[in-house]
Amino acid sequence: MTITSTIAGQLANAAQRGDLKALSEMLRQLSGDLDDPNLATSAGAGITGGVGTIYANSVRKVGGIYYTNILLDLTGLSSATSDLDIIGVGTSPAHIGQITTALNGTILGGRMTCLEVPSSLTDIDLYSATVGTAVFEDLVTDLTETALITSGAAWTAALVRIFTGVPPANDYLYLVNGAADTADPFTAGKFLIEMFGYDA
Repeated sequence: MTITSTIAGQLANAAQRGDLKALSEMLRQLSGDLDDPNLATSAGAGITGGVGTIYANSVRKVGGIYYTNILLDLTGLSSATSDLDIIGVGTSPAHIGQITTALNGTILGGRMTCLEVPSSLTDIDLYSATVGTAVFEDLVTDLTETALITSGAAWTAALVRIFTGVPPANDYLYLVNGAADTADPFTAGKFLIEMFGYDA
């Protein structure tokens, strides 16, 4: 977000009157470190409907660079039964956000970090697809999809995997089984997904 001279003047006047919150906001905006709520993405109810599930996101633009972050605690969601089935809960869309050029820039690359080892399923992949209507246990390869991370092995704490592909503009993100499993609820599993975009 670029601060205008008018906003800067208003914040400076408030700060002169002893408004420390205004001073803090002005400094944050001048440093380019303020999230713009208009850039934020959101997940489908097949993710946010999990009991105990945590979904949070942030999109920040600094200069011509977009930083998209998605923080997830899988607790309350469920692994699926077959390899490449979508992880989620219920019958609502189970995407974890849509990526658009306007909101996230043109994605150049990304990474996924394991903050807590998931259970029961430990082999989890990340895909994007052209539709946001897919639900829990749908097969992601039945969609027009792009593989972003195919882990090929269990996640371990602090493990970082780099995107091997990038989501095309307007695609939706999905977490999927990396291996066949039983449909068990997750009791653990925390991840941070980061994507880096630019003004094309």
